[in-house]
Amino acid sequence: MDKIIKTDAGIEIKEVYCEPVRMNEMPGQFPFTRGVHAAMYRDRLWTMRQYAGFSTAQESNKRYHFLLGQGVSGLSVAFDLPTQIGYDSDHAMSEGEVGKVGVAIDSLWDMEELFDGIRLSDITTSMTINSTGFILLAFYIALAKKQGADIRKISGTIQNDILKEYAARGTYIYPPTPSMRIITDIFEYCSKEVPKWNTISISGYHIREAGANAVQELAFTLANGKAYLQAAIDKGLDINVFAQRLSFFFNAHNNLFEEVAKFRAARRMWANITQSLGATDPRAQMLRFHTQTGGSTLTAQQPKNNIVRVALQGLSAVLGGTQSLHTNGYDEALSLPTEEAASIALRTQQILAYESGATDTADPLAGSYYVEALTNDVEDAAWKLIDKIDAMGGSVKAIEQHFMQDEIARSAYAYNQAIEDGSKVIVGVNKFTSEEMSKPPGFKIDDSIRQVQTEKLVRLRASRNNDVAAACLASIKAKAMTTENLMPAVIDAVENLCTLGEIADTLREVWGEYKG
Repeated sequence: MDKIIKTDAGIEIKEVYCEPVRMNEMPGQFPFTRGVHAAMYRDRLWTMRQYAGFSTAQESNKRYHFLLGQGVSGLSVAFDLPTQIGYDSDHAMSEGEVGKVGVAIDSLWDMEELFDGIRLSDITTSMTINSTGFILLAFYIALAKKQGADIRKISGTIQNDILKEYAARGTYIYPPTPSMRIITDIFEYCSKEVPKWNTISISGYHIREAGANAVQELAFTLANGKAYLQAAIDKGLDINVFAQRLSFFFNAHNNLFEEVAKFRAARRMWANITQSLGATDPRAQMLRFHTQTGGSTLTAQQPKNNIVRVALQGLSAVLGGTQSLHTNGYDEALSLPTEEAASIALRTQQILAYESGATDTADPLAGSYYVEALTNDVEDAAWKLIDKIDAMGGSVKAIEQHFMQDEIARSAYAYNQAIEDGSKVIVGVNKFTSEEMSKPPGFKIDDSIRQVQTEKLVRLRASRNNDVAAACLASIKAKAMTTENLMPAVIDAVENLCTLGEIADTLREVWGEYKG
């Protein structure tokens, strides 16, 4: 009996592929299966980012200067949990979490320290922030204005993808309806005032990290994208304008060919989704995406094996046509990455760019019997899931009915069972193990960070005009009860030194909190 081999997503792999695929598509042309640019990396390499943020803004700033000196071409900011869910560092809910999984940002003062010596007009910045993404964007715009930059020319991305928080990650604040309102307010404001800003990075990364397989990651991410498109259209926005500033954020795992097929299928599917909703401008039909190598694939056992995993995953992103890439540090299963690990991760990207030959031609795996068939198989399986979600009424309804969460949980369980029974081999974990545990030096955060941030907040509240700050918060509250765009009022508030927690709490008073 022939051996049956399937990917983690359940796609059966044939022993050999012999059917030629007629290639009548070109890179840079609809439906963009082969890439969003005609020459791809021959003209311009992907943006090399390293995701970093920890402790205080001052400490993170030192790491950013180190990374810029090592050759990164864009910054990627990680925020701590209190910042992500709208609490200042001195709030009781922040205890034990300040500066731990990212940098603590309470006010414009922190933002100024975070980018001290860095001109926002000279870099692109990606900020992994969702429920409070509108406040962080306001901080960034306010800082750019203080630096004298033309905000119409600054560029970067806020993740701003709340639906995947309900489905997979959990750092939400408000119920879905007002959360979607904030997102469309950002679309509307930026299309007029900050036109080069990517207003959302629709994220499959965290869906995959929660246990989804490649097909689920693709289907749930694009279904969420459809929901954002429809919400913006319902608000009266022009899809040919706002859709140009939407981007995506995908995970890269270890199955090289399935990942390449996923990226190629994603572009083709998104082009058809946007076209079906009325997009006629090719720039509004293109799926542009950032990739991060798979954090959940990193092992604490034999951690230097992760260098190979990260290189393999990074190669899949490049062969799949990513526009931006972060490669993980090999030690991240144990701690925040050390400078050595971050440097090796960046060098991995640079070796892919300058030594591998993968950048010499657009879509180098095009026409492969296997890759083309697998691209079709991944797409077909993803459409079946999207059809189920559409039948439920779209992503919001599917999340409310727990469909996505249950699908992810089943996939995560099956994956872990396969590792436990040995049918899924993880080198150094369930095969080729060794008694000796090599543990690189970790990078730890001092618990005194909360006190530092608290003292800074005391100084800030004593130095600002508190009457003006109170009036700014009252204005946000009043506008939240109307359909007026919130962004101008939020920017005014941060410029007058209102804190992230104060703004988030003001909206909690209006909308309440989502309890799941």
